[in-house]
Amino acid sequence: MCIHQLNLLAASSNLPISNFLGKQHPIEAHHLSSICDIMEKAMVNGDTCIIRCILVVFQVVFKFFFSPQTERNRDIVRRSGLLLWQLLMAPRDQICSEIQKEVCLAISSGLNILYPGEAEINNLLKLVLTEGERNSGLSQLRDVILTNLAEQLQNNRFGSEDDDHYRLNDELLHYILKIVVRESCVLITKCQTVSKDDFQRLLSTVPAASSCLRYLMAVQNHLLSNTILIKPDDNDDSDSSLQGETLKVQELKTSILSLATQILTGCDEVLEMLQQVTTALINSDISDREQRLKGLEQITKATMLGHLLPVLLTSLMHPNLQTLTMADALMPQLVQLVLYTSQTALLLKTQSPVFSELNSSPSCAPEQKGKQLPDERMLEEKEEPGFLTGLKIPAPWAAGKTVETVHPVRDNYKFKETVHIPGARCLYLRFDNRCSSQYDYDKLVIYAGPSTNSRKVAEYGGNTLGYGSRSVLGTGWPKDLVKVEGDTVTFSFEMRSGREHNTPDKAMWGFACTVRAQESSEDVSGGLPFLVDLALGLSVLACSMLRILYNGPEITKDEETCQELLRSKLLQRCQWQVEANGVISPALTPSPSPLPLTIDEDREFTYPSDVLVPPVGHYFDLPRIRLPPGIMIKLREISGRARPQFRPSIK
Repeated sequence: MCIHQLNLLAASSNLPISNFLGKQHPIEAHHLSSICDIMEKAMVNGDTCIIRCILVVFQVVFKFFFSPQTERNRDIVRRSGLLLWQLLMAPRDQICSEIQKEVCLAISSGLNILYPGEAEINNLLKLVLTEGERNSGLSQLRDVILTNLAEQLQNNRFGSEDDDHYRLNDELLHYILKIVVRESCVLITKCQTVSKDDFQRLLSTVPAASSCLRYLMAVQNHLLSNTILIKPDDNDDSDSSLQGETLKVQELKTSILSLATQILTGCDEVLEMLQQVTTALINSDISDREQRLKGLEQITKATMLGHLLPVLLTSLMHPNLQTLTMADALMPQLVQLVLYTSQTALLLKTQSPVFSELNSSPSCAPEQKGKQLPDERMLEEKEEPGFLTGLKIPAPWAAGKTVETVHPVRDNYKFKETVHIPGARCLYLRFDNRCSSQYDYDKLVIYAGPSTNSRKVAEYGGNTLGYGSRSVLGTGWPKDLVKVEGDTVTFSFEMRSGREHNTPDKAMWGFACTVRAQESSEDVSGGLPFLVDLALGLSVLACSMLRILYNGPEITKDEETCQELLRSKLLQRCQWQVEANGVISPALTPSPSPLPLTIDEDREFTYPSDVLVPPVGHYFDLPRIRLPPGIMIKLREISGRARPQFRPSIK
């Protein structure tokens, strides 16, 4: 099929053939009409070979050679669409799967030609999304269209002209999300219902993402990446540019909030199903129960829990998305997801050998348990192990950091690097066995600290290969671990000699060293189970959102300007009342004040919280503020009023 290969090559936009085909003149209407005539005749005769060829021709024509400008062209387009739909909706016993696939590719290639309006495309997508489960042809067409839209969306920037075309509306996204949730629940349920052989085949096919899931991943990555990576134009400082960037960011955040809410709601449903299946497997007597429980985590990674949720959680930790609006909207769902993931992780952990060993008791344990007092038994019941019991949480530096020069080192080469591992009591250095330098004064110096002014630990240089100095500095490059006290080490290497003509690369290899906080690499954790990692990620995000809710709205510029005024004790002595609409205003009628009669200006004063609503009662004098003498003198000078003089009364 030469035309089919031509179409596949033309699909790649970076090939010369794509530019060549794009510059060709549009096909005439009567030529397309002739193609339709050939298709009709082949369909009547049942000639599958000609049908496949014409379908591939449709793909090329729709993509490069046809533009429905005139009414006659639009009539031909409608005729072509009817032929394609007739093939697509034909019974499976009358059409092979290869032809059905080519029909879907043809409709997808001519999507904008067969359905020129946005409303028509939305109606088509709504049809394939709602009826796709009942018809194999519609299901395959849905997969092809969503796959193409996902690929286009990944290469498109937010706010461009084609952005609205590739990003579907909220109604269609809701349909896609429902399909993804249903697919995820069905996939998890199969871990319990299918046979042993089918379960092994299922494990070999995951984690493959369906077309609906791939499109949701593309939409999510498109929105999140543009929100996180968006930067204002440094060359354009105009108000209109800044306003446009602000509007774009706000639109992005609104779209992300809507999508994140739907994704978290769907994940809540999938996690509920996962917990039910896990409980059912634990309580079942299936012969391969342990294998199914182990494979359940791999199956879970193939659902939206593995493809959508981790990326969303990581992105929501970015400062651009750590907002009060986002926290207020997502917090209830995050708490529910934390509960589901931690409970399910604990259920799976109870079946692991490590957990069983930790909870196993000696033979005398039952006797001791029977002799425990009621208070002790109650305490023991409260101290239930969590899903992190027995797990080692990997640290970022657990695998170690490698420090190395170029290989081989060149003339006048200098190298300096500092490694810092927070919290480490000491560092362990392991050198590569190929370490060498031409002369022993081409050396590496190690310092226990952040700079070369720190304490010198050791120095190494030279080689034993018979070149240059033919010797090494001191005892030579270390073969065992080198221990450095503290959490910081600095490496300084300098190539002082010039390379001789007979010195091979292996004699000037330089050095390579791995720095770890543990003495051996055997202590390094291999990672956390997926659900445990997911529960920790959800917990971290929930705590971060809770902190945002606790801190409340950010301080405005007006509040910053009025900080000194807000701290004034003159304002603190005022009484305030709450109006019916929630506005706080000064009380018009004085009322009994719960404040002390005298407020010392030099002492920290805390205004009682219960005075926002003034108590009911009779009026009496408000407390006065005792100002420092210096302020009183200045006030009298400004007002022109002298301090009153008290004269003794004459009887």
